[in-house]
Amino acid sequence: MKQTSGVGVLDKAVVVLDAVQAGAHSLAQLTEATGLSRATAHRLAVALEVHRFLAREGDGRWQLGSRLSPVRADDLLERAGPVLARLRDVTGESAQLYRRQGDSRVCVAAAELTSGLRDTVPVGAALPMSAGSAAQVLLAFGSGDVPEDAAFTPRVLADVRRRGWAHSVGEREQGVASVSAPVLVDGALVAAVSVSGPIERLTRQPGRLHAPAVLAAAHELSS
Repeated sequence: MKQTSGVGVLDKAVVVLDAVQAGAHSLAQLTEATGLSRATAHRLAVALEVHRFLAREGDGRWQLGSRLSPVRADDLLERAGPVLARLRDVTGESAQLYRRQGDSRVCVAAAELTSGLRDTVPVGAALPMSAGSAAQVLLAFGSGDVPEDAAFTPRVLADVRRRGWAHSVGEREQGVASVSAPVLVDGALVAAVSVSGPIERLTRQPGRLHAPAVLAAAHELSS
């Protein structure tokens, strides 16, 4: 340890935080990076998780928690409302913001159409990580393996990373299509922004219609 406060457990906890921030996300990586025993590294990481300094992804990998995230969840949600409303008005489709929580993606904000045929995803709804363009984005730009029952393949995720957005047709729900893009801050994934609606309007190539608008919304939230 380069700096010490004289409080051993605090110094060790800071070493764990520094290691995660530097890219040590698995327990093995934490142990190697900190020089701590496996048991000690795990105990400290779990304690830091309780206080939201660290968080675990669905695959068990450690990330910085909400207290240290580049964008606090409340800040993101505060800015998301008007951005999603503009995205809805530009595309004529429902707009959502998703964050990953374990093995699910949760809708944390939405701007719905007030009438007509639409895809409605209530705020707080937990959807699987195995289908849908938002799930593709959260996996492609985040961490974790492709679920065994996924409607997409690792090759699809590689294409998503290359072009910067994802689209899906009938993956999550029959008759529904969607387009999503990542919200990134300093290169770190914080959320996925999406539009979704009936295939009759979005067609079987929804990215051609709405990828530019979704990317613009994602960029606005990222900045």
